[in-house]
Amino acid sequence: MTPDELLPQVYDELRRLAAAKMRNETPEHTLDATGLVHEVFLKLGADESFATKSSFMRAAAIAMRRILVDHARARMASKRGGTEAAKVTFQDFVIPLADPAIIELDEALKRFKDVDSQAAELVQLRYFSNLTNADVSEALGLSPRSADRLWAYAKAWLIRELSP
Repeated sequence: MTPDELLPQVYDELRRLAAAKMRNETPEHTLDATGLVHEVFLKLGADESFATKSSFMRAAAIAMRRILVDHARARMASKRGGTEAAKVTFQDFVIPLADPAIIELDEALKRFKDVDSQAAELVQLRYFSNLTNADVSEALGLSPRSADRLWAYAKAWLIRELSP
């Protein structure tokens, strides 16, 4: 299925996800939730084809992550950013989502991909797509218990990597 065919089916879900992600951004962010969904749609392109809704959501998570990181980098480069926004919590470990922190999280996920690509993808799906453990386990072809273990491992790795 093409994004044109899938978008009506997942638009509301993408819009809710984008709204949740935009709550973590600074108030002066140039995108709103609708704009972020449209950017994701443009980034995916009409030429792409997806076998399932799950594969589309996986691609949308990657696109959303790249868009938010690119915007953070642009703000950092122009020295407009710098205020602390909301935080993401990996149980007892908190990662602030101000511009520098989301870039650090992105860099850590890139390093983690070299260590364990499946665990890095799981983090990306859980964090950037807000997918449940059941959805992630289905998307990655894992049992729910295996996805739980991988999530625990990924959180521990990120806590160690991002700790000051």
